Amino acid sequence: DALTEAVLAGRVRAVLDVTDPEVLAPDHPLWDCEHALITPHLAGSEGNEWRRLADLALAETTRWAAGSGFLHPVRRERLAFLA
Repeated sequence: DALTEAVLAGRVRAVLDVTDPEVLAPDHPLWDCEHALITPHLAGSEGNEWRRLADLALAETTRWAAGSGFLHPVRRERLAFLA
């Protein structure tokens, strides 16, 4: 769509809290785009999102400990964008 094309081309940067579909497919190009930050639907926080994030962190740590690799890796070169 137009927003995805503009972000991928670097014409705009985007912070996306809600997507359609939610969640984007694992191979969607915005996941790896340096001009996009995708958050886990936290903008309308009611308090239980922290539990979801804790569950995700535990699941990722468990996968890492089992040698399976991360489902949602954060690359070092993206840390400045996230901060």
